[in-house]
Amino acid sequence: IDQGVVDHYLVFGALVGAACAFALSRVVQGAVLGTTGLVLAYVVSAITGVLTGLICGKPIWASEGKIEAGLKAFFGALLAAGGMFAIRRWVKIDVDLSSLKLGHGLLGDMPVASLPLIAAILGGFFELDNSPEPEGEGKKRIATKARVVAPGDDESEAEEPAQKRRSK
Repeated sequence: IDQGVVDHYLVFGALVGAACAFALSRVVQGAVLGTTGLVLAYVVSAITGVLTGLICGKPIWASEGKIEAGLKAFFGALLAAGGMFAIRRWVKIDVDLSSLKLGHGLLGDMPVASLPLIAAILGGFFELDNSPEPEGEGKKRIATKARVVAPGDDESEAEEPAQKRRSK
């Protein structure tokens, strides 16, 4: 796995999350959601997961990427909402972004901090899932042929029809 590509999608996912957080801050006119914006936090995190799934890894505009991007978008919504639940429930980190005029509060209450984190993790995960197999280690087709020889059969006679088929 190329570490640079994974790093690229971590940053790309973080940008998607930051864009969603920015859009949310314009709609809500506040940087901190708190308990009043509980449903909004899950809805916006699900939207962030959908957008991350459509863009990161194999994007929706890539050839043969429509079904994969759709699946990633669906599971991205579920994983992002689950990630928001985990952050709000168990991660009690105090984030102070008041010097940037972005608020102060717990990580789960601040979309400007939590959404880029969730989207970056999803972007890296989707890229790891999309990484091509190294050459020579792909699926190999192995042709096997089972032949049953009854006791007393002459093995050379049993091989004769197979040799005739190969020569044709």
